[in-house]
Amino acid sequence: MSEIVENRLARLRKRMAETKTDLVAVGPGSHMQWLLGLNPHGDERPVMAIVTADHVGVLMPLLNADASRAQCANVPFYEWSDADGPLDALTRLLAEANATRPGLSVVLDEMMRTDFSFLLLDQLDAPTHRFTLDTVGLLRAEKDAEERQLLKDSALLNDAAFERAFDALSTGMTELEVRDIIIDHYMTNGAQPAFCIVAFGKNSAYPHHHTSTDTLQPDMPVLIDAGCRLRGYPSDMTRCAWYGDTPTDRFNEVADVVEQAVQSAKAAALPGALCSDVDKSARTVIENAGFGPEFLHRTGHGLGVDVHEPPYIAANYPEPLRVGNVFSIEPGIYLKEEFGIRLEDVAFLRPEGVEILSEMPRSVRLLPTKD
Repeated sequence: MSEIVENRLARLRKRMAETKTDLVAVGPGSHMQWLLGLNPHGDERPVMAIVTADHVGVLMPLLNADASRAQCANVPFYEWSDADGPLDALTRLLAEANATRPGLSVVLDEMMRTDFSFLLLDQLDAPTHRFTLDTVGLLRAEKDAEERQLLKDSALLNDAAFERAFDALSTGMTELEVRDIIIDHYMTNGAQPAFCIVAFGKNSAYPHHHTSTDTLQPDMPVLIDAGCRLRGYPSDMTRCAWYGDTPTDRFNEVADVVEQAVQSAKAAALPGALCSDVDKSARTVIENAGFGPEFLHRTGHGLGVDVHEPPYIAANYPEPLRVGNVFSIEPGIYLKEEFGIRLEDVAFLRPEGVEILSEMPRSVRLLPTKD
């Protein structure tokens, strides 16, 4: 078992004691990957890792056991075959985990298949259950120095990809061609694309525009929202530009308001501040400028193993920020049939406030036309 896995299991068990949790069960996905470094093949065959105060084990289909064991040495597997089914192996795992008494407090992976959760709960006697927000989820949201560096490296690679894309813009290029420049830079530098939105003109008014064959013409806004995955950790950034001569007064007005909203949220994002209050700080700026209905989404989301994970900088998420949280700040204003502007940075929360991981200026770029 690696030192990272031992440390994360110890942190989880400490948190389980603090929350009076008897058993944590996580399925294939980011929780299991973060906790055990294990990313097994996932299908309808039940797979789950079970952690108690003094035991950890993984329910594992026999046909996937050898490949998975290479990722996760020294954690016992409770293997089962298609011919036998998973019940006997799960019963043995629960017995060896001392998880057979009535009334256990159980934490379930909210991303695990529902039938896996029911399979586990059906073997327990009158359990109570909840999701991972105050255990695995909370721990994942508090990044350590190594995770912060991985996210920083991913952000810097993303910066370079954006620079290449903006430098390459020319009249007649399609959104898809710009996307390909970004993705090529990721892959040339050992990363995989996580997502990429390129939006010209009116398309930028759709927050999740599907990158298309539309072409770039003079006097058009450009919005790029993209991220890669480097050594397991993602980046996420949005930048805007004006391609052509002088932007319209309305474009400049909206850009200024969105930048003010970013600054307000950054100032509000301190340890102990509620995520909902950080969202409110950005939203109030936009509402006061008369664009409240055109701010269509939350102010941000956490990043880690997943591109979207807690904490969520949203009105309906009144959880306190903690040192080590990593989250986006990305207010936007979207004017139908005109344009949209979103400015997004990813922040690492230190005791004194946020550190922005990107080193690319956030200001809207003014790009001369090129044939």
